[in-house]
Amino acid sequence: MKRKWITFGRIVHTGIVNFIRNASLAIAAMAVMVITLTIVLFSIVTNATLTHTIDDIASKIDVSVFLKDSTTESQGKELVTNLKKQPNVESVRYLSKTDALQRYIDQNSENQTLAAAASLADNPIPATIIIKPRELNKIGDIKNYLTQKSIASLQTEGSPSYSGDRQKAIENISHATEILQRIGLAAVVVFALVSALIIFNTIQMAIFNRRDELKIMRLLGAGSWYIRGPFVVESIIYGVLAAVISVLIINFAFVASSGALQASSLGLLDINYANRYFADHFLEFLTFQLMVGIVIGTASSIIATRRYLKFKTK
Repeated sequence: MKRKWITFGRIVHTGIVNFIRNASLAIAAMAVMVITLTIVLFSIVTNATLTHTIDDIASKIDVSVFLKDSTTESQGKELVTNLKKQPNVESVRYLSKTDALQRYIDQNSENQTLAAAASLADNPIPATIIIKPRELNKIGDIKNYLTQKSIASLQTEGSPSYSGDRQKAIENISHATEILQRIGLAAVVVFALVSALIIFNTIQMAIFNRRDELKIMRLLGAGSWYIRGPFVVESIIYGVLAAVISVLIINFAFVASSGALQASSLGLLDINYANRYFADHFLEFLTFQLMVGIVIGTASSIIATRRYLKFKTK
């Protein structure tokens, strides 16, 4: 066991030495990997932030069903019961004519002309059912249910009413989020492949420069992993450093945007929320970046050494 630990220590030491020797090549390899990992992390934070924005706007969207004066309270509450059974309905609230009028006045309290509406003997505001949907992209299911002949006969003309502007905003943000996700995924794949190829070529050049030394090691009986190990360690160092740098870049970007630029948002991106989200999940992001960087570096170096060192494996 002690001998194995000594061998492992030598492999790590040799890998660190090789990293220092190949510093110029290492910079190029790490630069591309930093770009890759930065795109990965930024995509994750951006996606979470846009999802938060969508949820925040969605929480303010509802469907209002206005009932005819001839519709009895029992009919209205029966409709509420049936609506609660619909799969895309989050919650349903019934407002009598009196409650609906009070709600209307409260929502428009700054408009003085509404004071007259409250004093009218004949309340012009109909009884209302307020529906909160689960998923906005399936709001059509609620509309189809409400437009059934038996149910539509209970409603006033022009009912139901939808929060059209907000719904349109949700659709635009959802569409933008989907496009950004595709662009981010494509960029990650491209840069990951480029990073792997650069590390692959870096290891290949290192093997070529040390080919005589490696032949002597093989003739002296050195095992495959004793020769391959330092190259793997060197690649892992690329990944670790690139991961740390990418996290620092994202952290600096959010701090600068929310601090020096005094920005609370950039378009659809809520900078304050993104900054909080990144800070709350800092350790998780750092761990994830380290894992991705190590996987890319290790896979590239193992493929390079297997191909160019011609090792025999069991």
